[in-house]
Amino acid sequence: MLPILESILPIFLLVLLGVLLKRWPLINENLWGGLEQLGYYVLFPALLFETLSRADFSTMDMGAVSVVALLSVGIMSALVLALWRPLNRLGLEGPAFTSIFQTATRWNGFMALAIADKLSGPVGLTIVAVIMATIIIPLNVLNVGVMIWFSGNGRSLRDFVLKIVSNPIILGAASGVVVNVAGIPVYEPLMTAVDLVARSSLGLGLLMVGAGLRIMDALRPHPNVLIGTALKLLVFPAVMTSVAVLFGVEGEVLAMLALSAAVPTAMNGYLLAKQMGGDAPLYAATATVQTIAAVFTIPIVLYLVGQLAAG
Repeated sequence: MLPILESILPIFLLVLLGVLLKRWPLINENLWGGLEQLGYYVLFPALLFETLSRADFSTMDMGAVSVVALLSVGIMSALVLALWRPLNRLGLEGPAFTSIFQTATRWNGFMALAIADKLSGPVGLTIVAVIMATIIIPLNVLNVGVMIWFSGNGRSLRDFVLKIVSNPIILGAASGVVVNVAGIPVYEPLMTAVDLVARSSLGLGLLMVGAGLRIMDALRPHPNVLIGTALKLLVFPAVMTSVAVLFGVEGEVLAMLALSAAVPTAMNGYLLAKQMGGDAPLYAATATVQTIAAVFTIPIVLYLVGQLAAG
């Protein structure tokens, strides 16, 4: 397990650097809001487009990976939605539930890509890219739908469609898949420019994860934070691994599927919560606890999956 921990440690060191830089008085506080917007509207969509448009999907059983990923997301979403009634009876409001749903189902694909690159190189990157291509669009549709329904900001079909078709994460992923599958040629200087932007997104994205963390909330976490953390870091990997084993997936593909479920939630969900009436402070607190806990849970998950694969 130590080699796994050492492989992902640089990722979390970058997150820690983001925590420290956010609190460094020489850096203007306004920088971070601008970086969040840049990441959400430009950097992350560029990375998704670049990764998915160039990924070699022919080197693996894309069908099995896609089916496992989609089924796991569906099962996990259904499990969390089933918690709405009992949690609501305990006093949980709609906006808070949207943050529990988001933090339990969203995954930090950029962290997964960084860890996959460290663990498995191009093969790991391609597997994670297949998972991203499969679930990122339906996952964002689900989360935007839950935000619209439970946040109380209007539930019209028109609002839902407009938010879906204008979501930059969805647009970046969808356009990358279309270019790849349809074999659409992209002007090379343009692709080089996109690649340069995409390269900066992983490092800056991890810094922004650290900058968005609320360390004090991790010291005395609210029960709602613990619910979101347990669902994401424990239940989701168990669901994904179980479905993968049922479909006969093994080896490196199984490990990358487990990794994709085991990473903490994506920070772009925090921006979505702020923009669509969710409980943004709860999201930030849960993301903080998940990121800290993931330092320990990801190596454990990968070690257990490795033991399972070894028989």
